[in-house]
Amino acid sequence: MLALRRSANKLFLGEPGPSPAELDELLTVAARVPDHRKLGPWRFIVFEGEARASFGDALAGILERRGKPATEIEDARNAFRRAPVVVAVVSCPVEDGRTPVWEQELSAGAVCHNLLLAANASGWAGVWLTEWPAFDSDAGALLELKDKERVAGFIYLGTSKMPSPERARADAATRTTRWKA
Repeated sequence: MLALRRSANKLFLGEPGPSPAELDELLTVAARVPDHRKLGPWRFIVFEGEARASFGDALAGILERRGKPATEIEDARNAFRRAPVVVAVVSCPVEDGRTPVWEQELSAGAVCHNLLLAANASGWAGVWLTEWPAFDSDAGALLELKDKERVAGFIYLGTSKMPSPERARADAATRTTRWKA
């Protein structure tokens, strides 16, 4: 089934979404990733129910203060309402002097992918997005990101209101070489 994995279109996600208990199970599965030295260099922030609207309002406020166009402000206000559940996966590298930060960031990316795989295997649709809040210092302050933390992705979860179309995929054969001794 992995060969058929697809992301849902963010505009066609809707109710229902995973219940809190179902989401907890998905997060437990998502956390089963390669993790050198068992550092757990990532964490989750869950947006459900009214928390989605509240966070969207706070994002809209950031853009209002910057004098952005009304359409951008409204897009920000509604972004987290696109799905019943949104999970921010935060990369939080541990400075242990031994484990490269890059490895830890890759582990956070693996969490994002595992969450999508777990959701799809459980019958949910999902999409991994970053968009501007993942890279914005004011949005990071809203998320209470600590020094060196950053958003690896926002995972939107729910029910797809239309089938996800297949898209062109990279040809693995043209990107593969074999080492010859």
